[in-house]
Amino acid sequence: MRYMNGIRIPLTILLFTLLFIACNSKKKETNKKGKDSPPTIVDIIIAEPQPISDIVEANGTIVANEYLEIHPEVSGRLTYLNIAEGSKVAQGTVLARINDADLRAQIGKSKVQLELARKTVERYKVLLDANGINQTDYDLAVNQVNGYNADIAYTQALIDKTVIRAAFSGVIGLRQVSPGAYVSPATVLATLQQVSQVKMDFTLPETYGGLLKKGDLVEVELDATLRQKGRARIIAIEPGANTDTRNLKVRAAILDSVVNPGAFVKVFIDAGKNKTAIEVPTNCIIPNDKNNQVIVVKDGKANFVDVQTGIRQANTIEIIKGLQTGDSVVVTGVLFARPKSQLKIRSVKKIQEFSTAEADKK
Repeated sequence: MRYMNGIRIPLTILLFTLLFIACNSKKKETNKKGKDSPPTIVDIIIAEPQPISDIVEANGTIVANEYLEIHPEVSGRLTYLNIAEGSKVAQGTVLARINDADLRAQIGKSKVQLELARKTVERYKVLLDANGINQTDYDLAVNQVNGYNADIAYTQALIDKTVIRAAFSGVIGLRQVSPGAYVSPATVLATLQQVSQVKMDFTLPETYGGLLKKGDLVEVELDATLRQKGRARIIAIEPGANTDTRNLKVRAAILDSVVNPGAFVKVFIDAGKNKTAIEVPTNCIIPNDKNNQVIVVKDGKANFVDVQTGIRQANTIEIIKGLQTGDSVVVTGVLFARPKSQLKIRSVKKIQEFSTAEADKK
């Protein structure tokens, strides 16, 4: 039992009173200390529209300017084969012949019959003029001459098909048959390719279809190992998209480069050409369950702003919605800032410093 100002106070109540006073004093000191805590030091960038680059990569295949598999038009035995593997041939060069002895014999027979039929027509003409025969007999003789002429022309066309010529100037591929072999229209003798000028076929998502038009230039990686780059000019775009992949097929001519047909290449298309937008470093984006946020400095305090993002680069990201030109966006010290907390700006950086960071590492 203790006495205070003449009043008796139990010891237990006195202890609780003193403890409450001590805790309350400590809380006030803590609050005072919190109010007096130093501001967070941050770096910022000033939001402003910047040219952006959205590079779309597509896979392509090199194709010859002209290509065909050499097939005979008729079946038969090869009597002549002039296929020098890997050599250049001119258009119209005879590459192979198929045995045509039976066809030539047929033409000889038709020519003999034609000669006899012509003499018959000449005799009938004299008799017709003298009214020795009727017009019908004469017409039948003339018709027989015409029939033999048609037979000869038909047989000659079959003989022409036994001669295989180069359809265009190009390079002969590997020979698939030997002289004397029996071939049919399904037999491949060799390939013929025109490689003095090569083309490239690649596919592009239909959403990017409006980026290209005939005559545009695109960048091509011709050799991934050597990082060899080249250019190609668009010569045609398939008017309709593939219903399975929703891709457009594009064809371009390779410029000033030598590439083997069938080679794999990569095509680079700038989908952000002539486009500007506000960009921020990716590390200043604060993700959460609903949306992304950035910290904007206003009146020296941290304001958390919801933003909508777009194209993402290696170290930067496009802001579609949420920022205005001139906003001060925090790029360092993001983890230490709290809503409405005091901020101290250490420096103002440029977005180019973040855009080139990845390139400097490489």
